[in-house]
Amino acid sequence: MNLLERFFGKRPVLTAQQSQRLDAWLSLPAPLKNKPMNESRYVVVDVESSGLNINKDRLIAIGAVAVINGNIQLNDSFEIVLQQERVSDKGNILIHGIGATSQREGVPPADALLTFLEYLGKDPLIAFHVAFDESMISRAMKTFLGLNFRHAWADLAYVAPALYPRLARGHRSLDDWMGVFQISNYARHNALADALSTAELLLALQPKLQSRNAASFQGLKAMEREHRRHTPPVF
Repeated sequence: MNLLERFFGKRPVLTAQQSQRLDAWLSLPAPLKNKPMNESRYVVVDVESSGLNINKDRLIAIGAVAVINGNIQLNDSFEIVLQQERVSDKGNILIHGIGATSQREGVPPADALLTFLEYLGKDPLIAFHVAFDESMISRAMKTFLGLNFRHAWADLAYVAPALYPRLARGHRSLDDWMGVFQISNYARHNALADALSTAELLLALQPKLQSRNAASFQGLKAMEREHRRHTPPVF
């Protein structure tokens, strides 16, 4: 093992086809961040994992749905389970419902992540409590693809209270904001179901975003920064 591998880990070996898929994604142009929401595609994402430790636990599943031109597109959604070398514990399975067989028979991680990248393109990612989702996805990308996944993310856990400051103190979780806007969820703690609820929250915030001239990805980030300046980190 050379010095670089000792500090940064051994680079994964990809097949020629996998390398071609990754190169094709890397070559895609990034969209303009100041384009209006009603002229853009955002990908709203949620993940399931073997636990809540971002340094030790493993990415198990990714769920995502596209918001295109200000509308949720159910026919442009994504859900995948990454094959696990070891199955997560029973308590963890009870939370997300991805059983031992599904974990063992999931898609090999490199291929699963490449498929997610191809679905995503270079469009911005939206999540609720980005830090966890971003950490789990980024670490998996590094481990299985050797990719430094530095993508554009916006966090509705900061955007929502920035737009509704009077509700900020008592509304911190996704469930809290779902209650405010009467958003239902067909399978809480399922990655795709939670991504869909987060996408519905984004649409519920759209009128306020428009009134603040912030109905663009750039505007979302401005709202996020505004609230981050006045609040401690959200976990």
